[in-house]
Amino acid sequence: MSTSGHSSRVSSLTIAALGVVYGDIGTSPLYALKECFSSELGLPVVKENLIGVLSLIIWSLLLIVSIKYIVFVMRADNRGEGGILALLSLAFPERRNPVKGKKWVGFMIGLGVFGAALLYGDGMITPAVSVLGAVEGLEVATPKFHPFIVPLSAIILLGLFSAQYQGSSAVGRIFGPIMVVWFVTIGLLGIKGILLHLDVLNALFPWHGGEFVLLHGFLGFKVMGSVFLAVTGGEALYADMGHFGARPIRYAWFGMVLPALLLNYLGQGALMIDDAKANENPFFRLAPGWALYPLVGLATIAAVIASQALISGAFSLTMQSIQMGFLPRMTIDHTSERERGQIYMPQVNWALAIASIVLVLEFKSSSALAAAYGIAVTLTMLATTTLFYFAARRLWKWSPWVAGSICSVFFLVELSFFGANALKILNGGWYPLAVGIVLFTLMNTWKTGRRLLWERVRESALPIDNFLQSMDRREPARVRGTAVYLTGNVEATPLALLHNLKHNKVLHERVVFLTVIFDDTPHLEEVNRIQVEQLRKGCWRVSTHYGFMEDPNVVDVLKRCRDFGLDYHEGETTFFLSRETIVASRNPGMARWREHLFALMSRNAQSATAFFRIPPSRVVELGMQVEI
Repeated sequence: MSTSGHSSRVSSLTIAALGVVYGDIGTSPLYALKECFSSELGLPVVKENLIGVLSLIIWSLLLIVSIKYIVFVMRADNRGEGGILALLSLAFPERRNPVKGKKWVGFMIGLGVFGAALLYGDGMITPAVSVLGAVEGLEVATPKFHPFIVPLSAIILLGLFSAQYQGSSAVGRIFGPIMVVWFVTIGLLGIKGILLHLDVLNALFPWHGGEFVLLHGFLGFKVMGSVFLAVTGGEALYADMGHFGARPIRYAWFGMVLPALLLNYLGQGALMIDDAKANENPFFRLAPGWALYPLVGLATIAAVIASQALISGAFSLTMQSIQMGFLPRMTIDHTSERERGQIYMPQVNWALAIASIVLVLEFKSSSALAAAYGIAVTLTMLATTTLFYFAARRLWKWSPWVAGSICSVFFLVELSFFGANALKILNGGWYPLAVGIVLFTLMNTWKTGRRLLWERVRESALPIDNFLQSMDRREPARVRGTAVYLTGNVEATPLALLHNLKHNKVLHERVVFLTVIFDDTPHLEEVNRIQVEQLRKGCWRVSTHYGFMEDPNVVDVLKRCRDFGLDYHEGETTFFLSRETIVASRNPGMARWREHLFALMSRNAQSATAFFRIPPSRVVELGMQVEI
């Protein structure tokens, strides 16, 4: 690719990233500063308090987003992919086989999975609070719009989730230019506000924030929970890295997003110094009267876009979870032939849609939802900081002192945010925590259940060498064609083959034992992806490897096996699959209720036929019951 072509591609991805990655954090000015001076907190709207709070917001953006995520965490990319599960596989590559005696490794793996589960709770709240915060701007024009705020917000959310099937690439091309207009607009509004009171620029000095917290004690600590609203979206920034790449995300942040946010927050603060009553909705009061309705319209569109970062991040996170064995198979649609990692997952999309709309109908205002917002994100950020310590030690050989010093700064800041947000638990903060706990239980149950199922099947498995030796003594009748048996154990004879032989008394002239292995990297090079071994008696052993962000296609694998001497013809091939019926038992392993839950998840998982892209007309499924 030429230099000009590469630059053009980076530029287009940078604009698209504005529409997908930065929608969430870019619309935080709609409600963040307003919530710091809400009537529930009771913080007086005076110059000293405003400068102190603004200093906390500015330096939170610089420390957590600019330094932690942009400078440090985004360096820990797993072959281009980001997100807490990608970081987990970098920090603990031995997660599949933890070293005995190192229980803390298992704990850290659980921490990473719990952090991932919490992101779903955030993904449900972000669309609701962003859209409500924007539509509420209509009330600034006239209170007559109040009865229409909730239904209008629900309709907008329904439209947003209905458009997701087009993929983040198409959405980004539409949303990106709009967000350019948004960031330019809020930056200009901020400059207009700053000119009212240039003293507000003192907030750029960090000691004003520290002085504010020390002076106000417990009230200052409570305000930190609202200050954190300004940095929500930082974790999604890392999770969406695989969609656009690190460079476009960095360019967008330092080139447009950060300057616009700083200007707007300072402008809101200057306006509130000039008029304390502006704290009711300082963002919209920055606009002149003639621009209010256009600004509400633009803010509503930007709020819709804000939801995209968490939605696309949830898709990537779910796909990683499936390939890494933490969730059952689900439908995954790839929406771009050019950009890998851009996917659509209908089950996840509509689950988020229903949850977000229910939240709007239940909480009815952005202020009420703000109480539920933040605690899940702070816990995820703490988990990311902890995992980054181990990833930095392993990837770049940082000393414990260097890695510990850097991570401890982030950890202490985020811990203070978590403490402040923990005060909101009874006022709605329980919701994302409950969602995270439920999803963590599902993920842990699926992972443990699959391990137990593997152990039970392995106990009754017949080694392939023993099977071939039995054929030497008494070979069954052979029929024309190829039989492909999918198996998770390269050394064992598939149970589907033994069942077929037991009931039908025949074997095909060519028998292929096919194993699909998902590695701890997101994408693999084509070299050595497939290993083919010719056994005796017309039997072949094929192993193929995929990254956890790739879709398996066994037909494509078998076609490529022709280069290794395996004669494959799709019309003469039958695929034999095992369908296990899980039966809860008193065997040691999991609690009975978790065994029943695992059985339910297994029954509702996407079929192996669809997941591995096997032609349905060529499949024979053989059922069996397995006690766990």
